[in-house]
Amino acid sequence: MPRLSTMSDLPVTPDDVARAAEVVPRIAVPTALDRSSRLSERHGVEVLLKREDQQVGRSYKVRGAFNLMSGLTPDELARGVVCASAGNHAQGLALSCSRLGVDGHIFVPTNTPRQKRDRIRELGGDRVTLTMLGKTYDEASTAATAHGVEHQMTYVHPFDDPRTVAGQGTVAFGLVRDEGEPLDVAVVPVGGGGLLAGMATWLKHRWPDCRVIGVEPEGAASMRAALAAGEPVALEGIDTFVDGASVGRVGATTYPIVRDLVDDVVTVSTGAVSTEMLALYQSDGIIAEPAGAMASAALSVLELERGSRVGCVVSGGNNDVSRYADVIERSLVHEGLRHYFLVSFPQEPGALRHFLDDVLAAGEDIVVFEYVKKSNRETGPALIGIDLESADGLPGLMDRMKQSNINVEKIASASPLFEFVT
Repeated sequence: MPRLSTMSDLPVTPDDVARAAEVVPRIAVPTALDRSSRLSERHGVEVLLKREDQQVGRSYKVRGAFNLMSGLTPDELARGVVCASAGNHAQGLALSCSRLGVDGHIFVPTNTPRQKRDRIRELGGDRVTLTMLGKTYDEASTAATAHGVEHQMTYVHPFDDPRTVAGQGTVAFGLVRDEGEPLDVAVVPVGGGGLLAGMATWLKHRWPDCRVIGVEPEGAASMRAALAAGEPVALEGIDTFVDGASVGRVGATTYPIVRDLVDDVVTVSTGAVSTEMLALYQSDGIIAEPAGAMASAALSVLELERGSRVGCVVSGGNNDVSRYADVIERSLVHEGLRHYFLVSFPQEPGALRHFLDDVLAAGEDIVVFEYVKKSNRETGPALIGIDLESADGLPGLMDRMKQSNINVEKIASASPLFEFVT
């Protein structure tokens, strides 16, 4: 990517981050930098996890919200603040409102997990009003902006404001201060680009040889779209599974910083994110939300020099436990351990028994069995989901299906039908 000759031409400078680092500790706490034995051994590099899931509000977002609000005039604070958020920025604003004694109105999409909504109310108390509106962050943002104009409230943007970006950049300020020895690579999750832009500003200032890599969801790759177009562009539609990073258009503030300072932006699938979420929990004892698992999930798609030192930001830990069934499902499909089929059994006695005895092998279990035509079970196909002991077992299963006299159609993960069965 191109580089500007001086950072002073960009919307946020290292001095802005340094000033924010004097303000943010009034509310934020220092977070750990932990070595992950699992990831280090798997990838042949030294992997260090920056634990912003341990932050106040369990996300780095409080840094940006508080830095912006701390600079408002008494008159602006008296009129109140408004924001839109997928959940984490809202918690940061709610906590800042409570700490500063300011009234705030928060708009979140209707798919925001209950855990995040409850925490917003708990952190903000009677200082905040919460409104659920729209299916995406962008729809909630449109409503929040209009509300702010109507009521003359200051809009506290989650990423597209230099004060927010500088505040979020203090994650890197703490990383440099605590680590001392430069990292070879820093991997940072991307939604609207605030965290990535802020961290890149400080990292390139202090560790100019450190490669800074952004990671965004495959289904909401708005930063890659902006880089390809040469400017921020609106995506036609986004997948909101990675709710903390599902943004349809990156910021006008963050884009030029990422363009000029970030070495690469890659994407990860929801399946890879889900698998990493489970591994972080089971092996590292870390409860990460989808966006919080993106950086470490991306290690599998990066070319890393063996023995290098890599820092990954675990950006948040606000995950609703009710989502884990979906997380497990996506992970199993991604790992090649769960597959779905449409099976038409011949109209003869013992057809189902034949399928169970002769088609399925040891370690292969039916986890879904449902007749597609509820009113005609005698002749209609059945939807069958099968879990395998190992992904290597799929060719054998397919061979046994082919040799039987049962009509089987595998539902490809790329098929539109797949969305209705998972």
